[in-house]
Amino acid sequence: MATQQGQDAKFFQRGKIEEFRAELQAAEAKDKKFQKRKIVLKKIVANITMGNDMSPLFHDVVQCIGTPLLEIKKMVYLYLVSYGRAKPEQIQIVIPSFLQDCNDRNPLIRALAIRTMAYIPIPIVTEALTDQLRHCLKDRDPYVRKTAAICVAKLYAADPRKVERAGFVEMLRDMMLDTNATVVANAVAALSEIGDRQDGVIFRLNLTIANKLIAALGESSEWGQIYILDSLLRYVPEQHADAEMMAERVIVQLQHANSAVVLTTIKVLLYLMNYMENRRLIDYICKKMGPPLVTLLSSGPEVQYIALRNILLIIQRRPTVLKNDVKVFFCKYNDPIYVKLAKLEIMYRLAREENAKEVLAELEEYASEVDIDFVRKAVRSIGRLAIKVEAAANSCIQSLLTLIETKVTYVVQEAIIVTRDIFRRYPGKYEGIIPTLCENLDVLEEPEAKAAMVWILGQFSDKIDNADELLDDLVYNFLDETVEVQLALLTAVVKLFIYKSSSETTKALVHKVLKWATEEIDNPDLRDRGFMYWRMLAMNPAAAGEIVLAEKPPITTDSDRMDRGALDQLLLHTGTLGSIYHKNPETFIRNAAGRALVDSAALNANSRAVLVPLARPQLPSTTVTVSGPGPIEPHTRSQTGDGAPDASKPTPSLPSGEGNLLGDNDSTEPQGRSGGADDGYGDADGEDGDGDGDDDDIPNNNKVADPYANLDGAFGGYIADGPRPMAGHQRGNGDLDDLLF
Repeated sequence: MATQQGQDAKFFQRGKIEEFRAELQAAEAKDKKFQKRKIVLKKIVANITMGNDMSPLFHDVVQCIGTPLLEIKKMVYLYLVSYGRAKPEQIQIVIPSFLQDCNDRNPLIRALAIRTMAYIPIPIVTEALTDQLRHCLKDRDPYVRKTAAICVAKLYAADPRKVERAGFVEMLRDMMLDTNATVVANAVAALSEIGDRQDGVIFRLNLTIANKLIAALGESSEWGQIYILDSLLRYVPEQHADAEMMAERVIVQLQHANSAVVLTTIKVLLYLMNYMENRRLIDYICKKMGPPLVTLLSSGPEVQYIALRNILLIIQRRPTVLKNDVKVFFCKYNDPIYVKLAKLEIMYRLAREENAKEVLAELEEYASEVDIDFVRKAVRSIGRLAIKVEAAANSCIQSLLTLIETKVTYVVQEAIIVTRDIFRRYPGKYEGIIPTLCENLDVLEEPEAKAAMVWILGQFSDKIDNADELLDDLVYNFLDETVEVQLALLTAVVKLFIYKSSSETTKALVHKVLKWATEEIDNPDLRDRGFMYWRMLAMNPAAAGEIVLAEKPPITTDSDRMDRGALDQLLLHTGTLGSIYHKNPETFIRNAAGRALVDSAALNANSRAVLVPLARPQLPSTTVTVSGPGPIEPHTRSQTGDGAPDASKPTPSLPSGEGNLLGDNDSTEPQGRSGGADDGYGDADGEDGDGDGDDDDIPNNNKVADPYANLDGAFGGYIADGPRPMAGHQRGNGDLDDLLF
């Protein structure tokens, strides 16, 4: 075989159309064994593979279709698949040969003919295909039947209504009870492809069919097993015992050598666990799922990455699967960067009080690596570990201080960013390190690091003696800073003024910044915040202090876990592209139908509480015609629609200058501005989250179903760096099904 492949490599040379045509015509005279035609067709197919246009040879190649040699027939059919769609007028001369081959004695030729016709989706071919496909679906040879099953899915993509009218979908349903496992797998694959279309039929399984499909797993190929296992997600258990029985029959597939079969089996088990009530069986399944996932990490880096992205989803839903295996995710020196980043996030997810010391020691090692991006994520993970595990907070702070002493710019900046979050998590506990942070003001270059340091200066300006001097230096380039830094500076200066309102230096500083923000800045958010602060300080400084210096809710990084309903939905796509992007396939694949858990009597209460409704679009079967004249466009606008001011609305009065504590007698605040207060910290101050990290929390129904709305997170953005505030309610009792550790 290797020798034959080596000989065929010589055909991959660019040839001329005229030469190929002449060789084909010459081969018709003396070529009893068809060797010359075979060589010429190999050259033509090689040129097609190289991307050269061979369509002018259509008539010459088609004349070889009657050759009884199977190898030549395959190459002619391959040529027709490539150029048949582009030659709708000339393809009709091939139809008689197609029909003849569909009734050939050789099952390979029958299957080849029916497959080629299905790959040419033009009306004249699909019309001829319909009757032949019906016969092939009932062919005596299983190879023809399994090929015909796939052809139904191809024909459905070209003309869905023709397939439904011809009854091919019902024939596929009957083929799921075929005696041949390969035919069963292909029928399931075809029905799954049809059911995954938004305009396709709804494909559901009952208990009897599901059991028969499981029985066919042992005789199926690897790909057949994947199709059959995936189809089990279309079975909705009505009783807990049904789901438990099916899980016990499927769990043996976790021992399979193929990684795709293992991931698909895990997907089925995770799905069925939503319909179980036997706690002991659920714990047993979680225990059994761990070793196969760990085994996947001994594969190549590509398979490792796929496994890691899926593990990241699984441990958010079932943390007990790998709770004792955090060491498995320690990075190796030769791991690619994308594998290291994925492992880093999983290490953080699995960190708890018992293993926090080991995880911290590992993160400290990573902080001295060469790769800058990896070092940044490691330093940030140290801070997140301090926020997550309170017992490890002191050790994490010491590690961060040691890293700051290295004076490496990007390390110092990341350390300052996470230190800000630690101040929020443990108020009044670690303020003693503020002088060390202030010593590194000169190395701050990135906007996020500057904004974090500015927030620290503003929040603790009553404890920093020279806070006004430090902020004055930072404000010097106010107009050239990014919006993130400008917002932080504006709020920090206002906080400084509230703390030290009697200082003339502070008055001048806040007046200067507010004047810049309201008169020389084009950004509407910054400008409106400046007007709002100006009005508050001018009218009621006490109220301004209560608003700007209001007590912040404590934060936690556990709330960066995915919404439970969206997580259940994503786990139905384990082992697919959606599990790598952490995004539902219907959001990035055209015409893909979404998946979601289906309510039934067996569905457990926690899963039912976060059930994501899944609506299929109902397309009208006929054209909808609206009678009557079209809309009449108005020629004149009403006075109110013109944007003219309404005389009935009073103009807001300006505050008098007598109560203005800013001392700005040379300027007045324009009217009509309003805004919302913020302290420059970002969305951590204004976003409510659960934060307790339990899976049994019932989320707000107003949450977005898919929080991972773009694909940027699939390549490098594994760590959700922004902590979220904890909600005010207490942790619920929950169900043992969804507890962390």
